[in-house]
Amino acid sequence: MCKLTSVILFFAMTTFAAVKIGKTSYAGWPNCYRISNGEVELIVTSDIGPRIMRYGFAGGQNMFKEFADMLGKSGESSWQARGGHRLWVGPESMPMTYALDNEPVKIEVRGDVLEAIQPVEKETGLQKSMVIKLAGSGTRVEVLHRIRNTTLFPIEFAPWALTMMAPGGLGITGFPPRGKHPEMLAPTNPLVMWAYTNLSDKRWRFSSKYMGLQQDPNNPSPQKLGHFNANTWGAYLLGSDLYIKRSKADESRTYPDFGCSFETFTNNEFLELETLGPMTRVEPNGTVEHAEHWSLHRNVSIPRWDDATLDAVLLPLLK
Repeated sequence: MCKLTSVILFFAMTTFAAVKIGKTSYAGWPNCYRISNGEVELIVTSDIGPRIMRYGFAGGQNMFKEFADMLGKSGESSWQARGGHRLWVGPESMPMTYALDNEPVKIEVRGDVLEAIQPVEKETGLQKSMVIKLAGSGTRVEVLHRIRNTTLFPIEFAPWALTMMAPGGLGITGFPPRGKHPEMLAPTNPLVMWAYTNLSDKRWRFSSKYMGLQQDPNNPSPQKLGHFNANTWGAYLLGSDLYIKRSKADESRTYPDFGCSFETFTNNEFLELETLGPMTRVEPNGTVEHAEHWSLHRNVSIPRWDDATLDAVLLPLLK
Protein backbone atom coordinates (compact mmCIF):
# COMPACT_ATOMS: atom_id res chain seq x y z
CA MET A 1 0.00 0.00 0.00
CA CYS A 2 1.43 3.38 -0.97
CA LYS A 3 2.10 6.02 1.70
CA LEU A 4 -0.58 8.42 0.39
CA THR A 5 -3.24 5.70 0.45
CA SER A 6 -2.29 4.82 4.01
CA VAL A 7 -2.59 8.43 5.10
CA ILE A 8 -6.02 8.78 3.47
CA LEU A 9 -7.29 5.55 5.06
CA PHE A 10 -5.93 6.58 8.46
CA PHE A 11 -7.61 9.98 8.22
CA ALA A 12 -10.94 8.44 7.17
CA MET A 13 -10.84 5.88 9.99
CA THR A 14 -9.88 8.54 12.55
CA THR A 15 -12.70 10.84 11.45
CA PHE A 16 -15.24 8.02 11.48
CA ALA A 17 -14.11 6.74 14.88
CA ALA A 18 -14.48 10.22 16.41
CA VAL A 19 -18.29 9.98 16.25
CA LYS A 20 -19.69 7.50 18.73
CA ILE A 21 -23.35 6.41 18.77
CA GLY A 22 -24.56 4.35 21.68
CA LYS A 23 -27.71 3.42 23.50
CA THR A 24 -28.37 5.17 26.79
CA SER A 25 -31.13 6.11 29.20
CA TYR A 26 -32.13 9.75 29.44
CA ALA A 27 -34.70 11.66 31.50
CA GLY A 28 -36.62 8.48 32.33
CA TRP A 29 -36.61 7.04 28.80
CA PRO A 30 -34.59 3.79 28.82
CA ASN A 31 -34.04 3.52 25.06
CA CYS A 32 -32.35 6.72 23.92
CA TYR A 33 -29.27 7.14 21.75
CA ARG A 34 -26.31 9.43 22.43
CA ILE A 35 -24.38 10.81 19.47
CA SER A 36 -21.08 12.47 20.39
CA ASN A 37 -17.70 13.38 18.97
CA GLY A 38 -16.31 14.33 22.37
CA GLU A 39 -16.98 18.03 21.87
CA VAL A 40 -20.77 18.08 21.53
CA GLU A 41 -23.51 15.55 22.11
CA LEU A 42 -27.08 14.89 21.00
CA ILE A 43 -29.72 12.70 22.62
CA VAL A 44 -32.30 11.08 20.33
CA THR A 45 -35.31 9.28 21.78
CA SER A 46 -36.66 5.96 20.56
CA ASP A 47 -39.40 5.46 23.17
CA ILE A 48 -41.22 8.40 21.51
CA GLY A 49 -40.50 10.65 18.57
CA PRO A 50 -38.76 11.29 16.39
CA ARG A 51 -37.32 13.86 18.80
CA ILE A 52 -33.86 15.23 19.50
CA MET A 53 -34.09 16.10 23.18
CA ARG A 54 -30.57 17.40 23.79
CA TYR A 55 -27.88 19.28 21.91
CA GLY A 56 -25.04 20.88 23.80
CA PHE A 57 -21.36 20.83 24.56
CA ALA A 58 -20.33 17.57 26.18
CA GLY A 59 -20.96 18.04 29.90
CA GLY A 60 -22.49 21.47 29.27
CA GLN A 61 -25.97 22.93 29.31
CA ASN A 62 -28.74 21.60 27.10
CA MET A 63 -29.67 24.29 24.59
CA PHE A 64 -33.12 22.73 24.20
CA LYS A 65 -36.19 23.14 26.39
CA GLU A 66 -37.38 20.15 28.43
CA PHE A 67 -40.82 19.96 30.03
CA ALA A 68 -40.01 18.14 33.28
CA ASP A 69 -43.51 16.71 33.76
CA MET A 70 -43.52 15.18 30.26
CA LEU A 71 -40.10 13.52 30.35
CA GLY A 72 -39.78 9.75 30.48
CA LYS A 73 -43.40 9.22 29.50
CA SER A 74 -45.02 7.72 26.40
CA GLY A 75 -48.30 6.47 25.02
CA GLU A 76 -50.33 9.58 25.83
CA SER A 77 -53.64 10.04 24.01
CA SER A 78 -52.94 13.73 23.28
CA TRP A 79 -50.05 15.60 21.68
CA GLN A 80 -47.27 16.50 24.12
CA ALA A 81 -45.05 19.58 23.81
CA ARG A 82 -42.31 17.69 25.68
CA GLY A 83 -39.44 19.87 24.37
CA GLY A 84 -36.45 19.33 22.10
CA HIS A 85 -36.51 19.35 18.31
CA ARG A 86 -39.40 17.89 16.32
CA LEU A 87 -40.87 17.65 12.82
CA TRP A 88 -44.33 18.92 11.92
CA VAL A 89 -46.28 19.64 8.74
CA GLY A 90 -47.52 23.12 7.86
CA PRO A 91 -49.52 25.18 7.62
CA GLU A 92 -50.68 24.63 11.20
CA SER A 93 -54.03 22.87 11.49
CA MET A 94 -55.88 20.25 13.50
CA PRO A 95 -55.42 17.30 13.38
CA MET A 96 -52.85 17.37 10.57
CA THR A 97 -50.13 19.24 12.41
CA TYR A 98 -50.77 17.77 15.86
CA ALA A 99 -50.48 14.10 14.96
CA LEU A 100 -49.17 12.16 17.95
CA ASP A 101 -45.51 11.29 18.34
CA ASN A 102 -45.89 9.41 21.63
CA GLU A 103 -45.04 5.90 20.40
CA PRO A 104 -41.70 4.10 19.90
CA VAL A 105 -39.70 4.83 16.75
CA LYS A 106 -37.33 2.60 14.83
CA ILE A 107 -33.64 3.51 15.09
CA GLU A 108 -31.19 2.64 12.34
CA VAL A 109 -27.48 3.30 12.87
CA ARG A 110 -25.36 3.29 9.71
CA GLY A 111 -21.78 4.05 10.65
CA ASP A 112 -21.78 7.61 11.97
CA VAL A 113 -25.38 8.34 10.86
CA LEU A 114 -28.50 7.73 12.92
CA GLU A 115 -32.02 7.66 11.49
CA ALA A 116 -35.13 7.74 13.68
CA ILE A 117 -38.21 6.50 11.80
CA GLN A 118 -41.71 7.03 13.15
CA PRO A 119 -44.54 4.55 12.52
CA VAL A 120 -47.12 5.76 10.03
CA GLU A 121 -49.33 8.35 11.72
CA LYS A 122 -52.89 7.12 12.19
CA GLU A 123 -54.22 10.68 11.92
CA THR A 124 -52.56 11.59 8.61
CA GLY A 125 -51.09 8.55 6.85
CA LEU A 126 -47.71 10.30 6.89
CA GLN A 127 -44.46 8.78 8.13
CA LYS A 128 -41.79 11.10 9.54
CA SER A 129 -38.10 10.45 10.06
CA MET A 130 -34.93 12.34 10.94
CA VAL A 131 -31.48 11.48 9.63
CA ILE A 132 -28.83 12.91 11.96
CA LYS A 133 -25.14 13.22 11.12
CA LEU A 134 -22.63 14.82 13.49
CA ALA A 135 -19.28 15.98 12.13
CA GLY A 136 -16.23 14.01 13.23
CA SER A 137 -14.88 17.09 14.97
CA GLY A 138 -16.33 20.47 15.86
CA THR A 139 -20.01 21.09 16.47
CA ARG A 140 -21.70 20.87 13.08
CA VAL A 141 -24.76 18.66 12.68
CA GLU A 142 -26.88 17.93 9.62
CA VAL A 143 -30.50 17.03 10.34
CA LEU A 144 -32.38 15.77 7.30
CA HIS A 145 -36.15 15.70 7.86
CA ARG A 146 -38.20 13.31 5.72
CA ILE A 147 -41.96 12.90 5.42
CA ARG A 148 -43.40 10.06 3.33
CA ASN A 149 -46.98 9.92 2.11
CA THR A 150 -48.26 6.36 2.63
CA THR A 151 -51.84 7.13 1.59
CA LEU A 152 -53.50 6.44 -1.76
CA PHE A 153 -53.96 10.12 -2.61
CA PRO A 154 -51.72 13.19 -2.96
CA ILE A 155 -51.30 15.47 0.06
CA GLU A 156 -50.00 19.05 -0.09
CA PHE A 157 -48.04 20.38 2.87
CA ALA A 158 -44.76 21.97 3.94
CA PRO A 159 -42.15 20.26 6.12
CA TRP A 160 -41.68 22.26 9.31
CA ALA A 161 -38.70 21.83 11.67
CA LEU A 162 -39.19 23.29 15.14
CA THR A 163 -36.58 23.65 17.88
CA MET A 164 -37.73 24.55 21.38
CA MET A 165 -34.98 26.47 23.14
CA ALA A 166 -34.30 26.52 26.88
CA PRO A 167 -35.66 29.57 28.72
CA GLY A 168 -33.80 32.80 29.36
CA GLY A 169 -32.04 33.31 26.04
CA LEU A 170 -32.22 35.64 23.06
CA GLY A 171 -33.47 34.48 19.66
CA ILE A 172 -32.01 36.16 16.57
CA THR A 173 -32.61 35.96 12.84
CA GLY A 174 -31.43 37.94 9.85
CA PHE A 175 -33.33 39.61 7.02
CA PRO A 176 -32.33 39.27 3.35
CA PRO A 177 -29.72 41.79 2.16
CA ARG A 178 -30.89 45.37 2.63
CA GLY A 179 -30.79 48.13 0.02
CA LYS A 180 -31.50 51.81 -0.46
CA HIS A 181 -34.35 53.85 -1.87
CA PRO A 182 -34.85 54.68 -4.69
CA GLU A 183 -32.36 52.18 -6.13
CA MET A 184 -34.48 49.27 -4.82
CA LEU A 185 -38.19 49.88 -5.26
CA ALA A 186 -39.55 46.34 -5.13
CA PRO A 187 -40.25 44.55 -1.82
CA THR A 188 -37.67 41.96 -0.83
CA ASN A 189 -39.40 39.79 1.80
CA PRO A 190 -42.55 39.44 3.90
CA LEU A 191 -42.68 40.10 7.64
CA VAL A 192 -45.68 38.08 8.79
CA MET A 193 -47.79 38.71 11.90
CA TRP A 194 -50.21 36.52 13.82
CA ALA A 195 -53.38 37.81 15.48
CA TYR A 196 -51.59 37.88 18.85
CA THR A 197 -48.40 39.55 17.57
CA ASN A 198 -47.73 42.81 19.40
CA LEU A 199 -44.83 44.80 18.00
CA SER A 200 -44.86 47.10 21.03
CA ASP A 201 -43.91 44.13 23.25
CA LYS A 202 -40.49 44.92 24.73
CA ARG A 203 -39.22 41.41 24.02
CA TRP A 204 -38.90 42.31 20.32
CA ARG A 205 -35.66 43.87 19.06
CA PHE A 206 -35.11 45.22 15.56
CA SER A 207 -32.32 46.70 13.52
CA SER A 208 -32.16 47.25 9.79
CA LYS A 209 -30.60 43.80 9.27
CA TYR A 210 -31.73 41.73 12.25
CA MET A 211 -34.73 40.74 14.35
CA GLY A 212 -34.47 39.55 17.94
CA LEU A 213 -36.88 38.05 20.44
CA GLN A 214 -36.04 37.75 24.13
CA GLN A 215 -37.39 34.76 26.05
CA ASP A 216 -38.76 35.99 29.38
CA PRO A 217 -39.89 33.38 31.96
CA ASN A 218 -41.98 36.08 33.65
CA ASN A 219 -44.01 37.04 30.58
CA PRO A 220 -46.65 34.45 29.56
CA SER A 221 -48.01 36.45 26.61
CA PRO A 222 -47.25 34.57 23.37
CA GLN A 223 -45.49 36.35 20.52
CA LYS A 224 -44.73 35.23 16.98
CA LEU A 225 -43.38 36.63 13.70
CA GLY A 226 -42.27 35.05 10.44
CA HIS A 227 -40.30 36.11 7.38
CA PHE A 228 -38.63 34.79 4.24
CA ASN A 229 -34.91 34.62 3.54
CA ALA A 230 -33.34 32.47 0.83
CA ASN A 231 -30.51 31.87 3.30
CA THR A 232 -32.72 31.12 6.27
CA TRP A 233 -31.16 31.07 9.71
CA GLY A 234 -32.02 31.45 13.36
CA ALA A 235 -29.75 31.70 16.38
CA TYR A 236 -30.19 31.50 20.15
CA LEU A 237 -27.83 32.98 22.71
CA LEU A 238 -28.13 31.22 26.07
CA GLY A 239 -25.55 32.56 28.49
CA SER A 240 -22.39 32.57 26.39
CA ASP A 241 -23.36 29.59 24.19
CA LEU A 242 -24.80 30.35 20.75
CA TYR A 243 -26.83 27.82 18.77
CA ILE A 244 -27.33 28.39 15.03
CA LYS A 245 -29.63 26.54 12.64
CA ARG A 246 -29.65 27.19 8.90
CA SER A 247 -31.60 26.05 5.85
CA LYS A 248 -31.94 27.00 2.20
CA ALA A 249 -35.17 28.40 0.78
CA ASP A 250 -36.23 28.56 -2.88
CA GLU A 251 -37.54 31.95 -3.98
CA SER A 252 -39.35 30.33 -6.93
CA ARG A 253 -41.54 28.17 -4.64
CA THR A 254 -44.61 28.93 -2.52
CA TYR A 255 -44.13 28.88 1.25
CA PRO A 256 -46.82 28.61 3.93
CA ASP A 257 -48.07 31.40 6.21
CA PHE A 258 -47.91 34.19 3.60
CA GLY A 259 -44.49 33.05 2.43
CA CYS A 260 -42.47 32.22 5.57
CA SER A 261 -39.26 30.18 5.52
CA PHE A 262 -38.56 31.13 9.16
CA GLU A 263 -40.79 31.70 12.18
CA THR A 264 -40.09 32.38 15.83
CA PHE A 265 -42.43 32.00 18.80
CA THR A 266 -42.13 32.58 22.52
CA ASN A 267 -44.09 32.44 25.76
CA ASN A 268 -42.95 32.20 29.36
CA GLU A 269 -41.72 28.60 28.98
CA PHE A 270 -39.54 28.53 25.86
CA LEU A 271 -38.59 30.19 22.61
CA GLU A 272 -38.94 28.37 19.32
CA LEU A 273 -36.81 28.65 16.18
CA GLU A 274 -38.66 27.22 13.18
CA THR A 275 -37.66 26.68 9.55
CA LEU A 276 -40.11 25.68 6.83
CA GLY A 277 -39.83 24.08 3.44
CA PRO A 278 -42.01 24.99 0.46
CA MET A 279 -45.56 23.78 -0.03
CA THR A 280 -45.24 20.49 -1.87
CA ARG A 281 -47.75 18.13 -3.44
CA VAL A 282 -46.51 14.75 -2.26
CA GLU A 283 -47.80 11.86 -4.33
CA PRO A 284 -48.66 8.43 -2.85
CA ASN A 285 -45.47 6.77 -1.62
CA GLY A 286 -43.61 10.03 -2.34
CA THR A 287 -41.26 11.74 0.09
CA VAL A 288 -40.38 15.35 0.81
CA GLU A 289 -37.12 16.37 2.52
CA HIS A 290 -36.01 19.44 4.45
CA ALA A 291 -32.42 19.87 5.67
CA GLU A 292 -31.12 21.95 8.55
CA HIS A 293 -27.49 22.55 9.51
CA TRP A 294 -26.69 23.22 13.15
CA SER A 295 -23.65 24.56 14.95
CA LEU A 296 -22.80 25.55 18.51
CA HIS A 297 -20.35 28.25 19.60
CA ARG A 298 -18.72 29.09 22.93
CA ASN A 299 -17.89 32.41 24.58
CA VAL A 300 -20.25 34.53 22.49
CA SER A 301 -21.32 37.98 23.67
CA ILE A 302 -23.61 40.58 22.09
CA PRO A 303 -22.98 43.72 24.14
CA ARG A 304 -25.11 46.03 21.98
CA TRP A 305 -28.08 45.60 19.67
CA ASP A 306 -26.91 47.33 16.50
CA ASP A 307 -25.97 46.19 13.01
CA ALA A 308 -22.23 46.72 13.44
CA THR A 309 -22.06 44.64 16.63
CA LEU A 310 -24.31 41.90 15.27
CA ASP A 311 -22.36 41.76 12.01
CA ALA A 312 -19.08 41.40 13.90
CA VAL A 313 -20.41 38.59 16.10
CA LEU A 314 -22.65 36.64 13.74
CA LEU A 315 -21.30 36.90 10.20
CA PRO A 316 -18.07 34.93 10.90
CA LEU A 317 -20.17 32.16 12.49
CA LEU A 318 -22.61 32.00 9.57
CA LYS A 319 -19.94 31.29 6.97
